[in-house]
Amino acid sequence: MSLVATSGGDALVLARTHERAAEAAREAEAAPPAAEAALVGGAPVPVLQLEGISLSFGGITALDGIDLAVANGEIRAIIGPNGAGKSSLLNVVSGLYRPDRGMVRLGSERFAHVPTSRLAALGVARTFQNLALFKGLPVLDNVITGFVHRRRAGFVRQILSTPQARREEAESRAASEDVIAFLHLDAVKHQLAGGLPYGVQKRVELARALVARPQLLLLDEPLAGVTLGEKQELAAHISNTRDAYGTTIVLIEHDIGVVMGLSDRIAVLDYGRKIADGTPDEVRSDQAVIDAYLGVAHEGETELVV
Repeated sequence: MSLVATSGGDALVLARTHERAAEAAREAEAAPPAAEAALVGGAPVPVLQLEGISLSFGGITALDGIDLAVANGEIRAIIGPNGAGKSSLLNVVSGLYRPDRGMVRLGSERFAHVPTSRLAALGVARTFQNLALFKGLPVLDNVITGFVHRRRAGFVRQILSTPQARREEAESRAASEDVIAFLHLDAVKHQLAGGLPYGVQKRVELARALVARPQLLLLDEPLAGVTLGEKQELAAHISNTRDAYGTTIVLIEHDIGVVMGLSDRIAVLDYGRKIADGTPDEVRSDQAVIDAYLGVAHEGETELVV
C-alpha cells in the first residue's frame, strides 16, 4: 500500500496499525469466522445473540438484562432516546465494554467479554458515531486500511515487498476498488478524505468497514449529521449492502422514519431495558413504545405516525 506522509502523523499510525493487525491475523489464521451461519440441531444459529446482558457505571444502570437475537442476513435496528443504552450495547458486542452479567454469542462462539483483537476473525466490523478516518490520506488508502486485518505479511515484509506482501497488496487494492465502485466513490478515491463533504466521509467509513466483507456490520448512527438527500442515499447503500453481500446489519439510528422503512426488525430500549422487539409494524403500534419513547398517543390513535 502506498503511504502519504502527513503532518498529523497518519502514515506512522497506519504503519503501526498494519504491524499489529498482521500479528493478530497470523494468530487467528487457523480459526474460521465465528459469525458464519451454522446449524445446531438442524436450526440456524443467529449471527448475533445477547443473553441477559447487564452493564453499569458507578451504580448507574446502562443495560439491564438485555436479550437479543439477530438472524443471518437481516437488518436489525436498535432505537431509543438518548441515554437508553444503545451505544453501550454495541460497545459490549464489539468488546469495548465487558458486561457485568450475560453472554455474547457470535455464530457458534460464546463470550463473557468479546476479544477486540479477534473481531475481524470473528467476521465483525463497526462504524462509530464520530468519524475515525485518516483525514490526511486519500479515500483509496483509507478503505485499504479496512483490509489490514486480512493480511499475514508483517510491516517489514511489506517494506521489503516480498511476494506474499505484493500478493496481499494486490488483493486488498482490488477489494477496495470494488467497494469504492459499489458505494459510488470512484470520483473521489484519490482525494484526501478530510477535504470531502461530511456525507461523503460517511460513505468512506462505510466502505472501509465493508472492504473485508464482514458477516456482521455494526453501524452506530450512520445517518447522523447529513442532509436529507445524503440520508436517503446512505439508507439505500445500507440496504444494498445487505442485498449484494448478504451482510447482517445491526444499526442505531434516531430517524424513526428511516428506521421503519429500512429495518426487518426493531428493538426498543428505554433506561437500559428492552421494552419492545418486533417488526416495524409491531413496534409502530406498541403502546409501550408510544408512551415511553415516541410520545403518548392522543385519544383514538392506535399507532405511531411516521
